[in-house]
Amino acid sequence: MEKKKFEELMTDLEKIVKELEAGDIDLEVSIEKYTEAMKLVKVCGDKLSSALESVNKIRTENGEFIDFKTEDNQ
Repeated sequence: MEKKKFEELMTDLEKIVKELEAGDIDLEVSIEKYTEAMKLVKVCGDKLSSALESVNKIRTENGEFIDFKTEDNQ
């Protein structure tokens, strides 16, 4: 799961959400799908956090790394 690209994970998550919203699967399958969706959410969140860390590092002219300030991390 973690080796998939972010976009692939999101597609998988959207598919599960549509299946759960349709409501035509039994309780046990719904619980399994919900559990799988929560795992996908965690992996996507981890990938986003990692990407944000990478983006927030900017090279200054002298080659040092500095944090890029955003509204969320001021």
